[in-house]
Amino acid sequence: SKMTVKAVKMPCTAPNVYTKVPDGGWGWTVAFAFFFVEALTYGIIKSFGVFFNDLMESFDETNSRISWIISICVFVQTFTAPLSTVLSNRFGHRFVVMAGGVLISTGMVTASFARTVVDMYVTIGVISGLGYCLSFLPTVTILSQYFDKRRSLVTAVASTGECFAVFSFAPAITALKEQIGWRYSLLSVGVLQLSIVICGSLLRPIIIKEQEEVKPQPPEEPTETKYMLENEQTRTSIESIDSGVEITTSPSNVPGKTKAELKSEEPKEHVQILAENNSTPPEPKTKLLDFSVMKDYSFICYAFFGLFATLGFFAPSLYIIPLSLSLGIGKDRSAYILSAMAIAEVFGRVSAGWVLNKKPIRKIYIELICVVLLSVALFAFPFASEFWGLMTCSIFFGFMLGTVAGTHIPLLAEDDVVGIAKMSSAAGVYVFIQSIAGLAGPPLAGVLVDTTQNYSSAFYSCAAGMVLGAVFLSLVRPCKAGLCRRQQQHTEESAAEVAPDLPDDFIEMDIAKAENSGKGCDSA
Repeated sequence: SKMTVKAVKMPCTAPNVYTKVPDGGWGWTVAFAFFFVEALTYGIIKSFGVFFNDLMESFDETNSRISWIISICVFVQTFTAPLSTVLSNRFGHRFVVMAGGVLISTGMVTASFARTVVDMYVTIGVISGLGYCLSFLPTVTILSQYFDKRRSLVTAVASTGECFAVFSFAPAITALKEQIGWRYSLLSVGVLQLSIVICGSLLRPIIIKEQEEVKPQPPEEPTETKYMLENEQTRTSIESIDSGVEITTSPSNVPGKTKAELKSEEPKEHVQILAENNSTPPEPKTKLLDFSVMKDYSFICYAFFGLFATLGFFAPSLYIIPLSLSLGIGKDRSAYILSAMAIAEVFGRVSAGWVLNKKPIRKIYIELICVVLLSVALFAFPFASEFWGLMTCSIFFGFMLGTVAGTHIPLLAEDDVVGIAKMSSAAGVYVFIQSIAGLAGPPLAGVLVDTTQNYSSAFYSCAAGMVLGAVFLSLVRPCKAGLCRRQQQHTEESAAEVAPDLPDDFIEMDIAKAENSGKGCDSA
């Protein structure tokens, strides 16, 4: 409790020090910052579909080439995740997120002056993509450190910033384009994203120092019998001792004394100081990036789940408006479909967080059910042929997407995957593996659209990837359970090898030796 009071009195630049995970406190401010970081990162990425047709007409490019803008952005964002982890462990989460906000704004503002699609690849794809990585991943990592029991619910609610952004940005940018054009609209978005710097300044680091319980040490067993027989009367008063045998604590007669004890006795204060020094060994240096998680089979399966599931995360949001326009739906009503998807995603994220916050519950199985239903939602899109059918599919997809997108990264902190101790490094490696699908997903969907001349085919690749992701997700828990059993078996075998093979009657043997030596003394 004293450590917590100190943390409140510290200046805003100092880390918060707690004796245990606070499940609140400054964590609420971090959750507030994460809400806006989500809105200004993933919210903008998912709303980028409103610029799709404008960029095709302005640059006279195909669907697949325009899709590479977001593909490169998502690839850079996920591919540089280990770099984000290293920088966060080296310089702190606050500095990294603030630097990411500057990069995002710089890339977007510069993209508004682009003359070719290649310029967009560099500005939005590379510069803003790197900024998205530096802003999002450290924020969600430090938020997980501030909460334990409420982690799933708080993370899910805070991640709804992305959904509210899509709900509000899609119609707002559409209306703004009609007034000032797509270039100045993109410039306005870049200026707005500069506020990520303010959010990053609120991310105070957290230190958990558990109070060490001082356990009373058991009394030391004496090395010899400490009966000082001062005179002959005391010596003869003990009935169990033969009068011819003298018990003394002189160094010459006590075998328990070592040579060091014969020469000098160590002061008690000196021994106490040595004990204190040995009880608090120096803390090991924190690894900037721990790749040992790659040895965990459960994490490998979970990483493959993220790899294939990413195929279905971004493409539907990019192609929902072109799909609606191809079905003869107006621009305004198309924007409402995207907004409805975002609102449904809000309810999905909150519902998933509420369910996963219940105990006891196996969270990995709840995630698996949500992924299976998300696959069904993706397969349903090609069967929609008019506004209300597409609206229904979008709402169902948005809800199920919220249940998965808001929980798949925080779920790394659960013991079924890697645990909170390795959360930072695992998140970096996990998102890094996702980069392959993030790069290939939208262009693959674009190629299918250009080949078939049908936007519905883009959703088939997303659904296929989600089904493969569900298969690998179903293997996470069995791999973790098998690994635990192997570790337990190895521990038991090691303990059996170390234990000495002592005879059952070793106590009786020692007593017999003592009696024989006593008889020998009497006969002498």
